[in-house]
Amino acid sequence: MIFDKEKALAACNAITKNTLMETLGIEYVDVAEGFLVARMFVDSRVHQPMGLLHGGASVALAESVGSTASHLFINTKEQEVRGIEISANHLKSIREGFVYGTARIIHRGRTIHLWEIKITDESGNLISLCKLSNIVLDRNNTK
Repeated sequence: MIFDKEKALAACNAITKNTLMETLGIEYVDVAEGFLVARMFVDSRVHQPMGLLHGGASVALAESVGSTASHLFINTKEQEVRGIEISANHLKSIREGFVYGTARIIHRGRTIHLWEIKITDESGNLISLCKLSNIVLDRNNTK
């Protein structure tokens, strides 16, 4: 099977309509086997009161890109993905510009996916380092 990057990105971006991802301006910009990249513009929509990127917005970016990346590995007609644990270390602050969340697979099991998500600024400086665990569920067993 040949991986179609443009088709994968279009599918990832299509599912963000009317969601938190759309509200935060999260856009998927790169994908290949084993990783997915999304970006989010840092402005007042995602600031905390001190005018810096809110840690919760960083975590929302991380969970969004990691969960969407898991969708690339499953049969979405028969399975669903749920985030079950996320951790984040915020290492640097940013006031404006794009941040990029890059999810890379650490473990791809039958029912558990483990992702490392690095959030960087436009210069490649590490802003946050996150780890996300997703569970893969059969659609007929989910509510």
